[in-house]
Amino acid sequence: REFQIGQVIRQEGPQTHRAKAGTPTMGGLLILAASAGPTLLWADLTNVYIWIAVAATTTFGAVGFVDDYLKIVRRTHHGLRPRYKMAWLIVIAIGVGLSLMWLHTFDLYGTRLIFPFFKRTIPDLSWGYVLFAVVVLVGATNAVNLTDGLDGLAISVFAVAAAAFTALAYVSTHRVFAEYLQLVRPTPAAAELTIFCGSLVGASLGFLWYNSYPADIFMGDVGSLALGGALGTVALLIKQELLLVIVGGVFVLEALSVIIQVASFKLTGQRVFKMAPLHHHFELIGWSEPKVITRFVIVAIIFALFSLTTLKLR
Repeated sequence: REFQIGQVIRQEGPQTHRAKAGTPTMGGLLILAASAGPTLLWADLTNVYIWIAVAATTTFGAVGFVDDYLKIVRRTHHGLRPRYKMAWLIVIAIGVGLSLMWLHTFDLYGTRLIFPFFKRTIPDLSWGYVLFAVVVLVGATNAVNLTDGLDGLAISVFAVAAAAFTALAYVSTHRVFAEYLQLVRPTPAAAELTIFCGSLVGASLGFLWYNSYPADIFMGDVGSLALGGALGTVALLIKQELLLVIVGGVFVLEALSVIIQVASFKLTGQRVFKMAPLHHHFELIGWSEPKVITRFVIVAIIFALFSLTTLKLR
C-alpha cells in the first residue's frame, strides 16, 4: 500500500469485494522469484525443457506485468486492451509451439496425442501441433486468470494442479513407469520438469500464506498469466496435453461458465448464472467467500486424483 500498487476493484463485481480496493497486487512477481530459486539450484540449466518452461512462464508473466502496471498508473481496472493482450498471448504461444517443433526435428519430441483412458494415439499432427499448442496455452492462461477472483482461490487450485503435474512429470518420463503404463514418453531429459513443477508448488504455498482469506496481497495478472502458461507448457512438454483438462478441471469450469454466460446472453438475452465466472455465481446465491474457496479446492483435489488414476485406467 505504501508504494501505491493497490488493486482496483471492478464496480460491476460483487458488492462485498469493494472493501478489497487498495490491497497490494502484482504478487505474482514473488511467486516467480520464489520458484526461480529451487529451479536454479537443483534443475539442470543446460536442459532445453527447463529453458522452454521458464521462458514461457516468464514471457506470459511479462504480458500480465504490463497489464497490471497500466491498471495501477491509470487507477482503473482496465489495463491492456483485450485484443492486444490476446494477440501477445497468441504470439508467445506460437513461439512455444515452434520451439516444440524444433525439438521434434531432432527427434527429441513427439507431435502425437494420447487420450486419457485409451492406449492408442492419434496420427502425428505434424505442423498442426503448433495450432494445438496455441489453443492449449491461450486457454490455460485465460482460465487461470478468470479463476483469480477470490482470495486464495486461483493459487490454491494451481498448487493442487502443479502437484499433480509434479507426479505426472516424473512418471511419464521414467522409462519403467512409462512403458508399464504405455504412455507416449518424451525424452528422459523432460524429467527435469519435476523440479520445475515442485518449485511452483512450494512457491504457491508460500504465497498462499499471504493470499489466503482475507488476502494481504493479490497475485495480479503477472501471476495468473504466468502460472497458466506454466501449466500449459508443462502439459505440452510431458505429453499430457489432454489430461490438462482433467488436472485443471476447476479452471476449465470457470472458463466454460464465462463462455456459456456470454453466448447465452448474446443469443437469448438471458443469463445462465447470476454472475460469471462461476465462483461469483456461488457467492451471489449465498455461499460465503471462504466456503466457495474451500469447496472449489476440494473439487480441484478430486480432479487431480482422478487425473492420476487415468494413467492406469487405459
